[in-house]
Amino acid sequence: MTFKEVQELIKQISKSNLAEFKMKDGEFELAIRTKHFSKPKGISQLVSQPAIIPTVASVAVTPVSAPTTLGVDPLKKDQADEENEGNYLEVKSPMVGTFYRSQSPDKPAYIKVGDTIEKGSPVCIIEAMKLFNEIESEVAGKIVKVMVEDAQPVEYDQVLFLVEPS
Repeated sequence: MTFKEVQELIKQISKSNLAEFKMKDGEFELAIRTKHFSKPKGISQLVSQPAIIPTVASVAVTPVSAPTTLGVDPLKKDQADEENEGNYLEVKSPMVGTFYRSQSPDKPAYIKVGDTIEKGSPVCIIEAMKLFNEIESEVAGKIVKVMVEDAQPVEYDQVLFLVEPS
């Protein structure tokens, strides 16, 4: 199966209501879990991070509309930030995989909150099918929020970062 075919399959699965998809063809195996998948409680997931061979993928950027709220929750820490979300752009995941903020556990994160990024600058890595894809920004601005924890699974089109445009 070619990389393009895998990408198209991921797009089709993300549009469906499937929770999990598994495919085996000879020695080739593919397993995809969508946002509809729920992990059984009590099972921990062990994540290891082997040597990284980055490849380049593009990132979709979409404006965020401000959420409408009926009441004010006094327990929210970032309420002022949430009210300004209408001014931010979303940096979304171009694929399903595992999100990493740095090239390896002993290296610093590509970017952190408060950093200014340019178009084409690397922002993270997403591991998909044992391939480590370096994700480049398609927008310039200041990182205001990292939406995903390091070494966590991400879905296609999931928001990774909020960026204040420059």
